[in-house]
Amino acid sequence: MKNFLKKNWRICFLMYIFIYLPWFYFNETTIIPGLPIIHIIHCSLDDLIPFCEYFIIPYMSWFLYIFFACLFVLYKGSDSEFLKLAISLVIGMSLSMAICMIYPSGLNLRPIEFPRHNIFSYLVSLIYLSDTPTNVFPSVHVYNSLAIHISISKLKVLENYKWVKNCSLILCVLICLSTVFIKQHSLIDVTGAIVMMIVLYVGIYVLDYSKVFARVKKTKEILE
Repeated sequence: MKNFLKKNWRICFLMYIFIYLPWFYFNETTIIPGLPIIHIIHCSLDDLIPFCEYFIIPYMSWFLYIFFACLFVLYKGSDSEFLKLAISLVIGMSLSMAICMIYPSGLNLRPIEFPRHNIFSYLVSLIYLSDTPTNVFPSVHVYNSLAIHISISKLKVLENYKWVKNCSLILCVLICLSTVFIKQHSLIDVTGAIVMMIVLYVGIYVLDYSKVFARVKKTKEILE
């Protein structure tokens, strides 16, 4: 078992899904619409954004984007590149779930009736049925998209494939926009996810912990 874990430690991170999915299900079935503890997330700018069912395409593409990008980094990224992505996803998703439990949130942005009836509106209705308008702050959809794009943009194996990085950026932006255009999230949820990504980006990609620990050690020696 020890040798297996040593050789296949990357795959072990996939086990987090068996923590996240039950956690997500617990939040979805416990923090439900109508509870007095739910904080309605809303800002005036939300009312200026029209409902647009066509954004369901980038919204649903999120699932493929996350799956194939993670698979690509798993097999093509260096140990450091994969570890940074894995840590950013595990910490970010865990923080999102924890925040939803500490600060239960919900939305009242969904349209009562769709302005147009087409296949795209139908797909939106399926999303509405499967996903309650609760546990929305911060947006996991937005956070994961940002985490994936940052990882893709830093992969050395894609150093000479700028078009791949550009496609990732475009898709990332469209996914983030889709959350507000199909009324799955408020701009506050999006902002919360961006702020969380900025903080974790500094902690995961910017800080050189060897230097930090060296400074702490040096300071400790001086004080002693």
